Amino acid sequence: MPTARQTVTVPLEGAAFATSPVDRLEAIIDLPDDPWASLVLLHGAGGRATQPWMEGAAAGLADAGVAVLRASFPNAEAGRGQPEPAKRAVASWHAIMAVAREALPHEPWAGGKSFGGRMAAHAVAAGMPATGLIYLGYPLHPPGRPERLRTEHLAAIALPQRFLQGTNDPFQSGALLDDLVATLPEARIDWVDGGDHSFLVAGGDRDQPRVARALAPRITALLRD
Repeated sequence: MPTARQTVTVPLEGAAFATSPVDRLEAIIDLPDDPWASLVLLHGAGGRATQPWMEGAAAGLADAGVAVLRASFPNAEAGRGQPEPAKRAVASWHAIMAVAREALPHEPWAGGKSFGGRMAAHAVAAGMPATGLIYLGYPLHPPGRPERLRTEHLAAIALPQRFLQGTNDPFQSGALLDDLVATLPEARIDWVDGGDHSFLVAGGDRDQPRVARALAPRITALLRD
């Protein structure tokens, strides 16, 4: 499907951005000719909007008819490697989504890879509007620490929640994620057999953009469900 690429500026205003290294973000929109859904997709910790995995995911989704807006968190936008503070990450989600709701053709879903998706959930739990949430590798707990679950905010979300998760992802263990999804009112999960936190499978394709792009049919199925 033919796709146009646009950029849009996201101003960062308010107390939450007092120590931000930047005062605006440059978001990227991949806009297919006849989109049927819109998604704001943010990166994981240590990543950025233009990393190869994110490029592949956005390209695959645009080919499948989903308008995708990507942006980096402020530290990543400034080229800094340190993680984004959670409070500023949530405020960034609110700022990005406000622009996305004007720039995209449909009320957008909010989602992200790992940290990006988890911060989207915190933003929605705090009142950010969205059609629903989609998590690409939800970081249920730190690797090797299944007792430190990051789930308390998910039960407060009444919107649809969709999980795409690798069975070999070290950020989840055993049946913990299945058990969580069973308690959420509008949640669905799709497991990628053998996938790690970036959905790479041992002995399989190691090209991250290609692997991410190939996830598009599974992501769109979750959006339609």
